[in-house]
Amino acid sequence: MMLNVGEDEEKWLAEGIASVQHNAFYMHRALDSNNLREALKYSAQMLSELRTSKLSPHKYYELYMRAFDELRKLEMFFKDESRHGVSIVDLYELVQHAGNILPRLYLLCTVGSVYIKSNEAPAKDVLKDLVEMCRGVQHPIRGLFLRSYLAQVSRDKLPDIGSEYEGDADTVTGCCRIFEAFNWAFWSQGPGRVREKREKERSELRDLVGKNLHVLSQIEGVDLEMYKDNVLPRVLEQVFPDEYHLQTLETLLGACPQLQPTVDIKTVLSRLMDRLSNYAASSTDVLPEFLQVEAFAKLSNAIGKVNVCFHVVANSL
Repeated sequence: MMLNVGEDEEKWLAEGIASVQHNAFYMHRALDSNNLREALKYSAQMLSELRTSKLSPHKYYELYMRAFDELRKLEMFFKDESRHGVSIVDLYELVQHAGNILPRLYLLCTVGSVYIKSNEAPAKDVLKDLVEMCRGVQHPIRGLFLRSYLAQVSRDKLPDIGSEYEGDADTVTGCCRIFEAFNWAFWSQGPGRVREKREKERSELRDLVGKNLHVLSQIEGVDLEMYKDNVLPRVLEQVFPDEYHLQTLETLLGACPQLQPTVDIKTVLSRLMDRLSNYAASSTDVLPEFLQVEAFAKLSNAIGKVNVCFHVVANSL
């Protein structure tokens, strides 16, 4: 009797978890005996399970969390040079020779976290290096989970203002770009049934993206000017597609009158109109969607409300 998709997934997940546990057992033995070579071997085999394309984001998350818990133990081992006898600089180079790219990058992020903590290299340089290498994973789900892992292990090591890892004046901008890069793989598009599958995946992954954006929002060095000029435009471009802006247009525009008078709302609305206009022109299938949500009428109405609101504020000053 043929299994259905749900039963297949449960079977694949169970097999993946069993393999993670099997390799984690031997990794623990290697850690207990301070055997770096064996620890790297079995941790790489354990992480190879995350190369699967058979699982939905929800099931993949379960597998990811099993590996995540084991990586925390490996990180503690990496921190103690007296146990493995290799400097953190050499260890950072060593793990780059692991076999497949995905296990290699998880190990590299784990060592990279310890590398930053050692202060033997500027935090922004290590993070930039890690982000660039993580771009090598093109699969949207595997790529997003990898970037989420990097976000988790580096969130307390960002070269932010006031941080022990603070560097030159460009470090805050670097922080923002790092976290902008974490979500790039999330919004892949596709036609027909592929697109429907992507919508389901997006729904299941929204919490993961939300966590990454939350970390971005906590960077102390992001002031209003940087948020307006650098963060918001890139987040809107990289994280949310035009169709999402269209379907949430009423909520988005409803917030405009509540903005501070110093905010350049004209530019914000102008850019939004340009994006939606280009989206409308991209395909004949899009126009009915515009008519259904009454996009142009809502934009016009919002502009009128903003003008009235700011006029009232100006007269009261």
